[in-house]
Amino acid sequence: MEAPTNNNSFPFQLDRVAFYGRTLSEYVKMFDIDDISAFKDYSILDCPSGASSFVAEAKNKYGIHAVGCDPLFGEGLNTLAERGEADIEYVMQRVSRIPAYYNWDFYPSIKVLREYRIQALRQVISDYPIGIIERRYIKAELPLLPFDDKSFDLVLSGHFLFTYSHKFDFLFLLSSILELFRVCSREVRIYPVHGSNAQPYEHMVELLSSLKVHGIVYHLIPVPFEFQRGSNQMLRLIR
Repeated sequence: MEAPTNNNSFPFQLDRVAFYGRTLSEYVKMFDIDDISAFKDYSILDCPSGASSFVAEAKNKYGIHAVGCDPLFGEGLNTLAERGEADIEYVMQRVSRIPAYYNWDFYPSIKVLREYRIQALRQVISDYPIGIIERRYIKAELPLLPFDDKSFDLVLSGHFLFTYSHKFDFLFLLSSILELFRVCSREVRIYPVHGSNAQPYEHMVELLSSLKVHGIVYHLIPVPFEFQRGSNQMLRLIR
C-alpha cells in the first residue's frame, strides 16, 4: 500500500487518552538518547508515564533513579492491567485500519508493535508494587505536579501534549509545558510535536513565542524515530 500524500485526510484521532506505553528501547530513539548509562547520576521524571516501562527499566537495568507520574497511578494492579490491555486493543484496531499512515521500519508488523506494547505493560505491572512503595510511581497529572522546583535533572514527556492537542486548549498545553520546565533543573524533552491526526501542532509558533517570553531556551530537534509519518521531531527545553 502506498503512503498517503495528504495528511489532512488522516482518518481518525484518538478520542480518549489511552493508558498505553513504550519500552526503554523506544524512549532512547524518541528522545534521542545516545547513551542511557550516561544518565546514571540523573534524576529523571517521565510525565505522564502511562503504561511505559521506562521507570522500571531505568532502575532495574541501569540503576537510574526515575519517577513516573500518571492519573491512574495509585489504582490497583488489576485496574492498571485491565485498562492497559483494553487500550492496547483500542489503539491496535485503529492502527491496523490505516497502516499506510505509519512507518514500519522500527516495528515490521502490527504483531511486533503489539508485542512491544504488551512487553511495556507487563514490566510496569511487575515493577509497580515495589515502585509504589519506593515512590517511583506517583498519582499526578498536568498542569499541576506535586514536586518542588528543579526536582529532576531531566524531564521526558512522550505521546501526550501534542498527541492529544485536539482535546486540549492552548492554555493547557502552555501551562503543562511550563510546569514540566519548573520541575527540571537541566532540560525537558517532549515527543512528538505532531497530533494524533498526523498534523503539526497548529499553534506551535504562538507556543514557542510564549516560551521565549518566559525566558526558556528551546529547540525543535530531529530524532531517529518515526512511526507516525512526519513525527520525527522533539521539542527540547534547556535551562
